[in-house]
Amino acid sequence: MRKLRIAMMVSGQFTIPQPKDVVYAPMDIASYISEELVKRGHCVDFYAPMGSKVKASRIISGGLKPLNALLSKFEQGADLGKIFYLWDQYLISLMFKNVKKEKYDVIHIHPVDRALPVAMSHPEIPVVYTLHDPIYPWRADIFKMFSSRNQFYVPISNAQKKPAPKLNYLKTVYNGIKLAEFPFSEKHNNYLLFVGRIMKEKGVAEAIQAAIKTGEKLLIIGPAQKDSYWREKIEPYLGSKIKYVGHVPRKKLFMYYRRAKALLFPIKWEEPFGLVMTEAMACGTPVIAFRRGSVPEIVKDGKTGFIVDNVAQMARAIKNIGLINRHDCRKHVEDKFSFKKMADEYEGQFLKLAEH
Repeated sequence: MRKLRIAMMVSGQFTIPQPKDVVYAPMDIASYISEELVKRGHCVDFYAPMGSKVKASRIISGGLKPLNALLSKFEQGADLGKIFYLWDQYLISLMFKNVKKEKYDVIHIHPVDRALPVAMSHPEIPVVYTLHDPIYPWRADIFKMFSSRNQFYVPISNAQKKPAPKLNYLKTVYNGIKLAEFPFSEKHNNYLLFVGRIMKEKGVAEAIQAAIKTGEKLLIIGPAQKDSYWREKIEPYLGSKIKYVGHVPRKKLFMYYRRAKALLFPIKWEEPFGLVMTEAMACGTPVIAFRRGSVPEIVKDGKTGFIVDNVAQMARAIKNIGLINRHDCRKHVEDKFSFKKMADEYEGQFLKLAEH
């Protein structure tokens, strides 16, 4: 099998792994892909700010310091949105500058919006983007405007493609997890679990209402902005039954997943994937989720949890959660959502692109 030379990057803003107060799943996904491809003998140059630690052939920073370490130096009123893009574009430009010298076969980029114009000017190199965000109509228009034959998109669910079905897609690749980081537990305690950012789109308020309807204890984990949503929809219900745990680092989440009766995932937007679902099921914990976005592709209704349409149905599903075999949840993730299976998919697609 041909040994590939791959350039990869996620962000110029933060080191990898990300700081404790930053939640950004693409960093974990890219790290897993890099680690596994290097194990298979491929060369992966990972472009990231100084101080990053990734299992890659090389980490190339070009002297770039992470932006989060420098923010205090900018004057009040500085346009931080534009500054964020500059840090990403620095690494992206460095990758393309090194294409010929390093003889890359493929460039793999995660912040797609920043790289499109540069990729257009380098038609000699295949550029693969993993799509981590929903494809809103305005984003689809941008992708079409800056399209070129050397640019390819990898969706992380089939549902993600629906708003723009005619883009230059490669095969859908589901996000994978390291199963060893999410150990299985056949037994559970008497609590429900919500994991995610505390915001309207994630359906935290709906999870609370479902727990109240069933009289179950609910633990809420995730970073919170103490905004009006928090004050009106979350805080008034906190007490002995509904508890806010706060932000828990991803590597410690398994302690809560494996003892939960069920994970509640009442999303109110078209979630492109939802790693918390696979993480919970890997630990044996069934998922009860609203029928939105990628949910029907990830949860096997009646086998690894329940797919529902509203709070009332979620409450009924909670009462029937004992019908779900926790071993089936683990097996489902082993079969479909391991990081090795994810790496298999990327490796296969990269090899096809390199051969043309």
